[in-house]
Amino acid sequence: MMDQPDLLDAAASWRQAGKGVAIATVVETWGSAPRGAGAQLAIDENGHFLGSVSGGCVEGEVVAGAMDVIADGRPRLLEFGVADETAWRVGLSCGGRIRVLVERVE
Repeated sequence: MMDQPDLLDAAASWRQAGKGVAIATVVETWGSAPRGAGAQLAIDENGHFLGSVSGGCVEGEVVAGAMDVIADGRPRLLEFGVADETAWRVGLSCGGRIRVLVERVE
């Protein structure tokens, strides 16, 4: 997993290049979760990303949410859990739940 300073440096570099960027941060977990609170994912407007919020199982959904955040600037709180159909579809079957805050980088 990428170190947080490297991830934030990459996000800053994308912004300096004029790209829209969002940062996704795990803000809460319950039960068995693939990543702990504080884990982050940086996403650019082209869908490129660095880091991890879930060990790969919900990253695609978080990237999709980040596209909306980049477009309209409104943060979103995404939740994935074992009882959530989206979580099963994307592979979060570990029995836990995670909450991910996605914010646009200005």
